[in-house]
Amino acid sequence: METKRAIAMLGALAQETRLAIFRLLIRNAPRGLPAGAIGARLRQPPPTLSFHLNQLRFAGLVISRRQSRSIIYRANLDAMAELLAYLTRDCCGGRPELCAPLTALAAPALCASGSSRNPRRAARR
Repeated sequence: METKRAIAMLGALAQETRLAIFRLLIRNAPRGLPAGAIGARLRQPPPTLSFHLNQLRFAGLVISRRQSRSIIYRANLDAMAELLAYLTRDCCGGRPELCAPLTALAAPALCASGSSRNPRRAARR
């Protein structure tokens, strides 16, 4: 991953509404949500929501597809994994075994995406 791409992704997430949108989409991965549902859950008017979704899409963190008359947005899990790998590539001075706690936390979170398959999340319910 290029540094400029990582900066664009981090910059897109460095805003409260966009971070909330992305976290909502992560919780609803891989199926995603229609724009109207995102706006209703986060109490965002359509023009504001559209602006923020486009910022996330331009950064490569969100993917959209048309389904009938709706546009479904979903988190780009591959891009997020790539960003995490970029951020941790040189972790612990080239001793990846020291990064095991970090990767142990990140991998289930990306894979389970908030579903009941995540044992820690299920235990909190």
